[in-house]
Amino acid sequence: MRAVGRPRSTGRSRGDRGDRGERGERGQSLVEFALIVPVFMLILLGILEFGFAFDHAMTVNYATREGARSGSALARGNDTTMVCSTSVDVDKHVIAAVQRVLDAPGSQIDMARVAEIRIYRAAANGSQIGSQANIWAPNPGGGPSVDGTNLDFSPSSTGWNACTRDNTWTAGVAPDSIGVSIDYSYEFTTPLAAIFGFFGPNGAASLAIDDRTVMALNPTD
Repeated sequence: MRAVGRPRSTGRSRGDRGDRGERGERGQSLVEFALIVPVFMLILLGILEFGFAFDHAMTVNYATREGARSGSALARGNDTTMVCSTSVDVDKHVIAAVQRVLDAPGSQIDMARVAEIRIYRAAANGSQIGSQANIWAPNPGGGPSVDGTNLDFSPSSTGWNACTRDNTWTAGVAPDSIGVSIDYSYEFTTPLAAIFGFFGPNGAASLAIDDRTVMALNPTD
């Protein structure tokens, strides 16, 4: 009768197999972590960038409203404190109202990235009527003086004379409406644009933020 011998040893114990299984699980976790982290970082940067851009957009929006509100109240000036002889007489106060918001303490707006401020005669749908617009371009510290301080913008073209603005209400005809718009270029704060640029040549480093507000001139009659 043949004796049954011991099974041949493979040289691998249960402990060895367990160690290899643990190492495999750890390696799989590292791979999964390496795949998840970039996606998580993109989402985080996207949330932060959206917050910064939203803050800039809200400031620009508030600035156009303040400008339109000032232009509506000033209309074409008056016969005592603001006698209108040129468009600058009235419009500089509109620009001053805009600038106070853009350059206020706590504002994140980069004044150098404001391309233009436009004051225009607006149609019922808010669009500009023809070429009736006054455009103010950046000119840090070289603009007209308001309350003893030079503005950071100067008029570059005049198409709507402030002295001719009609704020009277006659026979059911509404007064003119004034529009104030701002063209602003927001520069990305986080590395999000650089990351997108790594994957292609079209990664933009800035975002155009344009806003406008239209209000009817305060009627006198």
